[in-house]
Amino acid sequence: MKHIDELVNRYPSLKSCKVEIENATRVFIEVYKKGGKLLICGNGGSASDAQHIVGELMKAFCKKRKISAEIEQNLKMNPLFDDELISNLEGSLPAISLNSETSLMTATMNDRVSELVYAQQVLGYAKNNDALLCISTSGNSKNIVNAASVAKAMNIKVVSLTGQKDSKLSSISDITIKAPEVETFKIQELHLPIYHAICLEIEEYFFA
Repeated sequence: MKHIDELVNRYPSLKSCKVEIENATRVFIEVYKKGGKLLICGNGGSASDAQHIVGELMKAFCKKRKISAEIEQNLKMNPLFDDELISNLEGSLPAISLNSETSLMTATMNDRVSELVYAQQVLGYAKNNDALLCISTSGNSKNIVNAASVAKAMNIKVVSLTGQKDSKLSSISDITIKAPEVETFKIQELHLPIYHAICLEIEEYFFA
């Protein structure tokens, strides 16, 4: 995987988790090949990372993404056909950042408990062939662990992005990418190039 090779060349410390990064990429590619979607959750800066990843997957990242010929043809048959619509729409890989649902999250916190804000959404959104990406620098955030637990109960693949220490997430995830740092900000500094490389590989696969 050329983008992951380049990642490790730029960040030699990530050699320790290169295999996990590659395996996570394969899981996500398989999700999209089977018509699934990616659910993502995180807290604080990791919540921002979750939204960032959605942005890279749902529209063009570094490659031109044409919409399918079928959709283009159907749009042209619409009496309200607009050429600008076709020329600007981009191929999309479905992803949902669970921290974006403010009303649902606050309702869950108010009516139940705050630690269920992501678990409740996994229960509602997750279907066969989906995957859950959990981002947690500690790997022990209860609301993230709860989301992973529900995903596992639903036979949904769980990939976690954490720091280098073993954690509750690493004990239940199918794949854990452990950024080789222990301080929160240093872990976060490595998470971004990791998920950028993964998104580049996925985009390369589907929009080469």
